[in-house]
Amino acid sequence: MAELKDILYRVPLTSTFGNMNVEVSNIAFDSRAVKSGFLFVAVKGSTSDGHAFIDKAVANGAAVIICETLPPTINEKVTYITVKSSAQSLGIIAANFFGSPSQKLKLVGVTGTNGKTTTVTLLYQLFSALGYRCGLLSTVVNKIVDKEVPATHTTPDPIQLNSLLKDMLQAGCTHVFMEVSSHAVDQERIAGLQFTGALFT
Repeated sequence: MAELKDILYRVPLTSTFGNMNVEVSNIAFDSRAVKSGFLFVAVKGSTSDGHAFIDKAVANGAAVIICETLPPTINEKVTYITVKSSAQSLGIIAANFFGSPSQKLKLVGVTGTNGKTTTVTLLYQLFSALGYRCGLLSTVVNKIVDKEVPATHTTPDPIQLNSLLKDMLQAGCTHVFMEVSSHAVDQERIAGLQFTGALFT
């Protein structure tokens, strides 16, 4: 659980409707994942627009809706917040919800057309061999020290990403080496993250 006002820290808001003093149980950008007390972020994707699923998110129990444009029907029991960019806001909200883990880690992002996986893997192996507890986020696999976590995307969505970074921090990691696809940059999946360093291959 988190206070709404805390997870909206640094999010540029354009308008608010409803109670701002609410607790949020979790966050989602897929209406099918929404449960009671969730905050739902309506993100415009390449194939679908989350704004079309606001009513479904409310029906599933969403307490807060983050959107760029308000839906035609407003539920008075729900808090609606409009923002300029839902995608950017999702990244910042996810970081805040999970306690801004990237600020407590040495996070290094690697981007470029080729060589991202090789570079982050070598850095992970090198720093691990030097005695550091490290995290790895790559196309092939994600690692929390020695524990492997299956990878679904080159760069996970902001919620999964910040959840993994929090797990890495709790496991005692000090350094995290992460592939950052140009697609992820364009979709603002890394919004809200604090990088110690960046490499371009």
